[in-house]
Amino acid sequence: MIRSIDTKIITENIKEMCIEANHYLSSDMKAALDKACETEESELGKKILNQLEDNLEIADKEVIPICQDTGMAVVFIDVGQDVHFTGDNIEDAINEGVRQGYTEGYLRKSVVADPIVRVNTKDNTPAVIHYSIVPGDKVKITLAPKGFGSENMSRVFMLKPADGIDGVKNAILTAVSDAGPNACPPMVVGVGIGGTFEKCAKMSKEALTRPVNCHSKIEWVADLEQEMLEKINNSGIGPGGLGGSTTALAVNVNTYPTHIAGLPVAINICCHVNRHSVREI
Repeated sequence: MIRSIDTKIITENIKEMCIEANHYLSSDMKAALDKACETEESELGKKILNQLEDNLEIADKEVIPICQDTGMAVVFIDVGQDVHFTGDNIEDAINEGVRQGYTEGYLRKSVVADPIVRVNTKDNTPAVIHYSIVPGDKVKITLAPKGFGSENMSRVFMLKPADGIDGVKNAILTAVSDAGPNACPPMVVGVGIGGTFEKCAKMSKEALTRPVNCHSKIEWVADLEQEMLEKINNSGIGPGGLGGSTTALAVNVNTYPTHIAGLPVAINICCHVNRHSVREI
């Protein structure tokens, strides 16, 4: 049975999610940061982590953004095949939600209309939108404002199949090492393995929205996540890049089938807040 959804509902939810994600840390990230404060071995690292938690508490109480870079809005929208949208075009509705959220929420507008001319759009639109058609009559929206301190540290490696799992591990560790303090550690590392050039990049970003306490259901992938987290935290980069045992709070890996001649690997890094908000309509 077809279910009709007015796109005004999408707009309203996107608006609220933009404000929510930029003001409040998700519960999984809060738990991970709390744990890091307890286990961090460096005195300076522990001090930095405590300062980060103080910042989050102030943002919560004062209702101000948890970071001055309120990001470019990235939206993953899973649309049930039994859903029929009424009203405005769905893409226009999403962008209107972003416009309202960033304007009414007094969030920094960081989007330029042309990558070379660079005139600010003044409302943080357009968003980067990824659509998926899924079974059912629900719409799941994941909104992830992405700051560019960490986004600029992203990498894609087009490995050869012969590079194998060791090549994948080296790519992840290389990306994190090159990022150093620029990704505002402690970081969350999203990894996409397989597919094509663009597919692995999308997977790596989507991996960041998975709860950090939830490992892959694929055994070798879960093992890889754990091993990479341990090695990254042994790198010595530490909180703020000033040394310590907490460089990353999680490593989330997504995989997809690929071509016999390729092994694409993408690494998308996010700072310690790893902002994201999820709703189902």
